Amino acid sequence: MSPRPRRSYDQYCSAARALDAVGDRWTLLIVRELLAGPRRYTDLHADLPGVSTDVLASRLKDMEREGLTTRRRLPPPGAAYVYELTERGAGLLPVLEALDAWGAAELGERRPTDAVRAHWAALPLRRALRRAGAGEGTVEVRLEEGTFHVRAGDAEGGPVYGDGPAPGEPDARLTLDAGTCAAVCRGELGLRRAVREGRAGVTGEGTAAKALREP
Repeated sequence: MSPRPRRSYDQYCSAARALDAVGDRWTLLIVRELLAGPRRYTDLHADLPGVSTDVLASRLKDMEREGLTTRRRLPPPGAAYVYELTERGAGLLPVLEALDAWGAAELGERRPTDAVRAHWAALPLRRALRRAGAGEGTVEVRLEEGTFHVRAGDAEGGPVYGDGPAPGEPDARLTLDAGTCAAVCRGELGLRRAVREGRAGVTGEGTAAKALREP
C-alpha cells in the first residue's frame, strides 16, 4: 500500500504547520498514550476505544513519517514491535497539558457512553500535584478503575506516567474514589483540600506526601 499523500493547510503559519503534523483525529490521543513510554500496537488499540485498526495503523505511519514516533522491535523473549515518541513527539507534552487544562470545564458528569481508563487522569493529576507543591517525585495513584504512577514534576524526557504501581518506592501513594478524581480533573477540587476533607487518602514520607498533607 502506498503511503497516504501528506495533507497540508498550505499556510505560512506555525500553527497551521503544527496542525499539518498533529491535526488529524486520534493523533494527539496516540501521543497521550505514548507519554507512558513504548507501547505495542495491541496496547494502543485497547486504550483508544473507538479507533479502527485501519485508522490507528494509518495514524502511526503518518506520525513516524512526521518524525513524531519511531517503531522498534523488542529483544527476545518479547520480540514484539513497540512504538515510542521521538524527542520531537515528546515535545508535545506541554501542548497536551494545555489542551487538558482548557478542556477540563468540558468534562461535566461522565456519560453512560464514555469509556474510561485510569491513566487518563495522569495529565490532570500532574496539574493538580503541581498546584499542591508536590515537587518532582513519583506519585502512585489508586483509582477504582486501576492503579498508575505519575511524575509530579519534570519527566526529563522519560515517561510521564505508567500503568500499575510505581517501579520503586514512590514519594506518595494517593487513593481517590471516582467522584473525587472527577472533581479534581475538572479543577473543582484541589488535592490538599481533598486530603484535608478525607475525600482522598495519602501515605508516604516523600516531598509529595508531605505537601499533600499540608493544611
